Amino acid sequence: MNRTKKIYIVITQTGTLLSRVLKLISGAEYNHASISLAADLRTMYSFGRLNPYNPFWGGFVEESPQTGTFLRFSETRAMVLSVSVRPEQYDAIRDQLIRMMHQRRLYRYNYIGLGMAAFGICYSKEDCFYCSEFVREMLEEGRVSGCEQLDSIVHPMHFLELPDAHLIYRGRLREYSQLQE
Repeated sequence: MNRTKKIYIVITQTGTLLSRVLKLISGAEYNHASISLAADLRTMYSFGRLNPYNPFWGGFVEESPQTGTFLRFSETRAMVLSVSVRPEQYDAIRDQLIRMMHQRRLYRYNYIGLGMAAFGICYSKEDCFYCSEFVREMLEEGRVSGCEQLDSIVHPMHFLELPDAHLIYRGRLREYSQLQE
């Protein structure tokens, strides 16, 4: 009996000034990554803006297509990847997300790491992440197949290379959300 569960990696392009600069530097069409445990994406987790109007105040965030930054930037484009995992992998990721939510004030946004990544330099600090670093960390926590092959400097588009990742949607994030209702 095949008892798999699914997690979802959401790669987005909001069109904010920072996302446009990252696109210019990296050449990547999408440059923000989040992870969700539910197909409807009502709750996603990432490292990003704590306040949708302030790009300089970042940290561990709970995101939703209907609130915050994604509501403010309603034309956000997204690629949604579905990844099949075993129940114990799903549970490990869920449990880590719960721990992090309870201790969210301990976590900081890795501004230096994000800047250094643009130059191909890896900079990491404990309890400090940028979005795709965080998603990779969650995949490692769940021992998801292929995450060990991701570069130490991981970009959102790298998640397309995971062997068990399947692109299930490409378009406006708000329209995906409407499809799930």
